[in-house]
Amino acid sequence: MIISWNTTNQCNMFCDHCYRDAGARAAEELSTAEGKDLLDEIARAGFHIMIFSGGEPFMRDDIFDLVAHARSRGLRPVFGSNGTLIDRAVARELKQVGAAAVGISLDSVDPEKHDRLRKFNGGWEAAVQAVHYLREAEVKVQLNTTVMEWNYGEVEAITDLAIRLGAGAHHIFFLVPTGRAVNIEEESLRAEQYERLLERILRKQQEVDIELKPTCAPQFMRIAKQLNIPVRFERGCLAGTAYCIIGPKGDVQPCAYLNIAVGNVRETPFSRIWQESEVFQRLRTQEYGGECGRCGYRKICGGCRARAYYYHDGDYMAEEPWCLYHGRRGI
Repeated sequence: MIISWNTTNQCNMFCDHCYRDAGARAAEELSTAEGKDLLDEIARAGFHIMIFSGGEPFMRDDIFDLVAHARSRGLRPVFGSNGTLIDRAVARELKQVGAAAVGISLDSVDPEKHDRLRKFNGGWEAAVQAVHYLREAEVKVQLNTTVMEWNYGEVEAITDLAIRLGAGAHHIFFLVPTGRAVNIEEESLRAEQYERLLERILRKQQEVDIELKPTCAPQFMRIAKQLNIPVRFERGCLAGTAYCIIGPKGDVQPCAYLNIAVGNVRETPFSRIWQESEVFQRLRTQEYGGECGRCGYRKICGGCRARAYYYHDGDYMAEEPWCLYHGRRGI
């Protein structure tokens, strides 16, 4: 199971698509002691992969101490970062405290386009340099790309760049309108584009050795079945079933893009929230509405619950709005 912790809302960028609306540090973010207690609870709940994200996680002064604590509890610490604060010393420290991998955001092969999205001059070059530092320190790297209409045609080229840089994976995130991304909702892909790009990604996977993973586009599981392309994943949408996220002040959500607080770790132990939340329990029924409920692929896909929530007035069990397969039967 996988879990993310937005360790801080503080960030040195102001990206157009940020689901957390990050920028300034939030008041009353979890302290070091509270963070360590949370990591204990996460391990107790049976999670394995621990994602430290933000905001920008490297803006927390205690981040290395938290990573070392996670490792001591049997968790596999990984990061989601913009890369601009990772120098040679940071990369070496990450290796020393046991960080297993770092995901670096890179949204274009064109530095100017990447920097424009993230409102940060020199961001692309700093991210690429961070990859070099991490590789030098023998820390695994993956590239993370958020795909929209303007970089729809670049995805395979970014994969090729990831290979040249020595990354072990390229994860492609499909825009979900939440946080600041609601302001650029019109740039998100629609059903036909989703389908075509997922096919492209799966076919590209057959050509390359690194892992390609579409995220927030669970239909890739159906398409992989239809194209008879093997993938190592068992399910598309993991929200509330094998994944959740914790905000800077301790609020627990089913996923980063499904903005429903199901509890707070300052009030209730996380392991109890994970087991007893009514929202989590409902998500685990897989009793979806509309075409998702009738689809034979629902158990391996699940539809994007966050997208259902946004486009169906808060009904997170409704059908996925941008699935081209609606109205047909699966396996």
